[in-house]
Amino acid sequence: MTLLLAQISDLHLDGTDRALRRATRVMNYLRALPRPVDAVLVTGDIADHGEEAEYEQAAQVLPAPFPVLTCPGNHDARPAYRKALLRQPPDPGPVNEVHHIGGTAILMCDSTIPGRNEGRLDPETLAWMHATLDGLTPDTPALIAFHQPPVALHHPLPDSQRLEETGDLAALLDAHRQVVAVLTGHAHTPVASTFAGRPLIVAPAITWTLRLPWEGDQPADREQPPGLAFHILDDDRRLTTHYRVVLKG
Repeated sequence: MTLLLAQISDLHLDGTDRALRRATRVMNYLRALPRPVDAVLVTGDIADHGEEAEYEQAAQVLPAPFPVLTCPGNHDARPAYRKALLRQPPDPGPVNEVHHIGGTAILMCDSTIPGRNEGRLDPETLAWMHATLDGLTPDTPALIAFHQPPVALHHPLPDSQRLEETGDLAALLDAHRQVVAVLTGHAHTPVASTFAGRPLIVAPAITWTLRLPWEGDQPADREQPPGLAFHILDDDRRLTTHYRVVLKG
């Protein structure tokens, strides 16, 4: 079947009306689509300070009549994320979950290093990814999602907060050919690139958009409408991505 996914990222819910309005606008837009999406992927930085109250707010904003799949970002705190958003015990270990949507396996992975902005797929997470992909049949397509991109995306700006030690991820992709694409957030601007022979798709941020050097001197454009990415995966494992800004909702 053809799969329609929406990807949002970097909500940075912080208790302010502004952050809440922007996240609510996007979720209302998605809920009102004439053709419902099969799932929404939220690729990290759901909270701004990793506080339970921020995740309680997310738990009110994100529910929808379709699955909403999440993974943490560098602003998130695993124990509070688990307790207030996932309703699980507040364990500090990596948050990794696989979801099967329309015949596709979607691996929502934890690329965070607690207390740091840059990311890393640690040994526990990599072992989980290998075991999960090994358990799929060869004809089951898979998507991998996490927060920090594995390549620098902000050239000519310095980009020191990307995923570290990407060789293990490249080896995993080489070993598991059913992985169609890698989906990330963190860059605060929509980007389409490649990594290890796979499409690398970065969703825009809900909270604010990075302004590139040729767009002005200030790095953050807080007036840009929130955006999202739509991914269409067809029966031949071809992925098409469309970016959209949400002007109202």
